[in-house]
Amino acid sequence: MIGIFFAEGYEEIEALTVVDILRRGKVDIQMISITEDKVVKGSHGIPVEMDHTLSEVDLRGMDMMILPGGMPGTRNLEACDTLMQALDAQYKANKYIAAICAAPTVFGHRGYLQNRKACCYPGMEGDLTGAEVSFDKAVKDGHVITGRGMGCAIAFALLILETLQGKEAAERMAESIVYEA
Repeated sequence: MIGIFFAEGYEEIEALTVVDILRRGKVDIQMISITEDKVVKGSHGIPVEMDHTLSEVDLRGMDMMILPGGMPGTRNLEACDTLMQALDAQYKANKYIAAICAAPTVFGHRGYLQNRKACCYPGMEGDLTGAEVSFDKAVKDGHVITGRGMGCAIAFALLILETLQGKEAAERMAESIVYEA
């Protein structure tokens, strides 16, 4: 199972684009609230109903954990100790983690980006501690995937799909949604 984690103030397009593209690709992605509230409002006040709350899922069974950006969503994700402990375990187990926009800064703060290529929202590169900063739309280095921001959400989602199902699946998806890189 793939988990994408929602905190109050998440960036709607970054989160929901990933969910949409992966579900179109028949990937089991679950939207998970980091609180006990199943409805989470994004940074632009759009409420979205989640599939689960954090207490309802076994975080040890994740194939990939994804953090959308947005403010204050990114700070709220980082302040969730349960999520951060699970993310640490995921990283140490060499299982996939992904983050876009401001959220790759969480990876930088936790030491996941040492000697890895990574990207994030412009102006936040200083928080990508130890990373070789990239200005590509989305970057995969080992089991870590990062994306720059809202305008790169489709590229980020397609890179995740490619990671899970291969380049041809991502190319077919890009064609089906009329996306040109």
